[in-house]
Amino acid sequence: MVKIINKETFTNDKIIRLEFRNFLDKEAKKYRRQGHKAEVFEEFGVRHGTARIDFAIINGVMCGYEIKSDRDTLKRLPEQVEEFSAVFDRLTLVVGKRHLYKAMHIIPDWWGVTLAKFDADSRVIFHTIRKSRINKEQEKISIARLLWRNEALQILEKRKRADDVRSKPREFIYKRLSDTLSVKTLKRTVNSILMSREGWRSDLLLASHDG
Repeated sequence: MVKIINKETFTNDKIIRLEFRNFLDKEAKKYRRQGHKAEVFEEFGVRHGTARIDFAIINGVMCGYEIKSDRDTLKRLPEQVEEFSAVFDRLTLVVGKRHLYKAMHIIPDWWGVTLAKFDADSRVIFHTIRKSRINKEQEKISIARLLWRNEALQILEKRKRADDVRSKPREFIYKRLSDTLSVKTLKRTVNSILMSREGWRSDLLLASHDG
């Protein structure tokens, strides 16, 4: 006997994205009411925008959220795990039930897992399967690359560490910055700069802005 699966019960990226954005906006508002800064970014670029995570929320800690709906594939997930794990303090996979089991065997055990599914009223709801833990696999230079070239250079100028890298390609600047600052100071500085930017889209500008 062949089991028929009703494809109408499959989640898709668009509907998960809409509902999850509402969820993250509410979380950010809670932090702000407590007197803290918090910003939500959609299609947040890493590696100069060549890779993008669906959502990031910065509130003193950089948290990333990647969506894999029932209608998506997991083909790029191993590569995305490597890219995003180099940058974020915490990461969570938001996944449809169709891919839940397989996805949990791809991501590290410190990644959080949130199941996105329809309830009885055909509304998307989110169920926490596993909470995220602090990432111990971050790479300082990958965090430094979140900055624009001129931003990174200004930090080095203030510390009198820019003399021999001003005219060099940006990778020399990011390497010097990651060698100069402790990981704690670097993350705090990057978080502050990202939250202070105005009128920018990370997926476009990180890819094109050379300072």
